[in-house]
Formats: sequence, C-alpha cells, structure tokens
Amino acid sequence: MIDVEDFLKTNSIEYILHEHKAVFTTNEANEINDIPGLQCKNLFLKTKKGDRFYLVILPANEKLDLKNFGNQIIQSKLTFGSKEELKNSLGVEAGSVSPFGLLNDKLHIVNVYVSKLVMDADIVGFHPNRNTATLELTRKMFSKYLNLIENPINVI
Repeated sequence: MIDVEDFLKTNSIEYILHEHKAVFTTNEANEINDIPGLQCKNLFLKTKKGDRFYLVILPANEKLDLKNFGNQIIQSKLTFGSKEELKNSLGVEAGSVSPFGLLNDKLHIVNVYVSKLVMDADIVGFHPNRNTATLELTRKMFSKYLNLIENPINVI
C-alpha cells in the first residue's frame, strides 16, 4: 500500500495534516470543528454485476440519488461496493474511503466522479487512507493530485 503523505511530498503537493479521533461517518466528522474547508464524503459504488467500480466525491451534506446518477453514467442498478471489494480495489477499510485510496488501484479500474462543488472549493479535506486523520488541501493541490493519478476523472 502506498503511503499517502510520502506520495504527496514526493510530488510537491502541499497539505496540512489534522490528527483526530477515528470517525466513520460524515456526522461524526462534523463534530470536528477545527478543520477548515469543504467537508466531503466519498462513496464507493459498483454495478449490480460487480464488473465496474466508482468513487463518487461529494460535499458531505449532499445526497446522491443512485438511480439518477446511474442514468447519468448509463449504468443501471448501482449499489454500494462490499467491504471486500473496497479493500481489493482501493486498499482501505470502510470509514476510510477517500480519493487517496486511488493510489492503491494499480489496475485503474475505479472510475472517479467529483462534484463540481468539490472541485471549486478553496479547501478540501480527505482521510489519508485512515480515519484518524484528515489532510487539508487547497483547490490547486487537490487538482494537482487528481492529475497525477491514472484513473478516469469526471466532474459532475
């Protein structure tokens, strides 16, 4: 598994590390008030057949209509990926899903969909593949990270 902070430092991506208690949901993350920027949630989805995987990155307070999203990407019957599929695809446990898990997707099988609101935010924060910390990145640094990974990136 690739160390997120090492990858960011190696690629001159600046960030601020915030250590905190383990959080498993966006509601728990909302209790941590000292981290600036847009709070985000990351959904790991798959087709019903399990032949395609998606990481959807949204503002924490935004809900995703799975049927509508499936229609947008021309995939019917989307569901959440299992813990095993998540571990095999992104190398993380439930509660630690973030765009940094894409570093572990060696085959680049996970398609990424990022909300325009996330892309336009001045500051965003994501777990560094563990839910006991958050990395704060500026818009420029987050975009730089996305440009370095080889997964397909789509803005929605």
